[in-house]
Amino acid sequence: MSIVTVESVTKDYQQGAIVVHALRGVDLSVEQGEFTALMGPSGSGKTTLLNLVGGLDVPTSGRVVVAGQDLGRVNGERRARLRLNHLGFVFQAYNLIPVLSAYENTEFVLLLRGVPAKERKRRVLEVLEEVGLKGMEGRRPNELSGGQQQRVAVARAIVGEPALVLADEPTANLDTRTGYALLDTMRELNERRGVTFLFATHDPKVMDRAGRVVRLVDGEIDEDLRK
Repeated sequence: MSIVTVESVTKDYQQGAIVVHALRGVDLSVEQGEFTALMGPSGSGKTTLLNLVGGLDVPTSGRVVVAGQDLGRVNGERRARLRLNHLGFVFQAYNLIPVLSAYENTEFVLLLRGVPAKERKRRVLEVLEEVGLKGMEGRRPNELSGGQQQRVAVARAIVGEPALVLADEPTANLDTRTGYALLDTMRELNERRGVTFLFATHDPKVMDRAGRVVRLVDGEIDEDLRK
């Protein structure tokens, strides 16, 4: 079953008198349970495509359908509800709330959804253990290493059992060993929980772990390889 369907998508940006064609007629389908990397150099369009799939932007033309919703045909409030209820996000800069503990950062999305306290506690403790942070629930971001902070971000992304997790350069701020360990954790979550992951990255470590690699060049898909 397709979680994401991208059809003939273009995305243009106006920079002064110049029009930048970030995406040029992209077609892509992501199936449930895939572990897919969007690869390419800076300016290739991979982050733009990830932002469109995440409902953070809308295409200039074409269709982006996520979890059954055509994101170009719904308003900002509907896209925000889609992100809350169906998507998880992992960012390069972690984006944790500094004053909240690992437990509270992970719990936050469940609070927004109105999940009862007992169920919140069960889910949060379960995912923190799965990402290797058992015993660190009370630590704030400044008490955690970069790799541990990114594991909190992964826990926050999956705790709501989303249809899709979008990860934008998740290993960029991590050393090689920590990056590999994080990717192994994500792959285990993909295999054990069936979580669908879509990465935007130029890190070869991600390509090593991905089950599918989609390479973008100048806003177009140049290669689509399944392992």
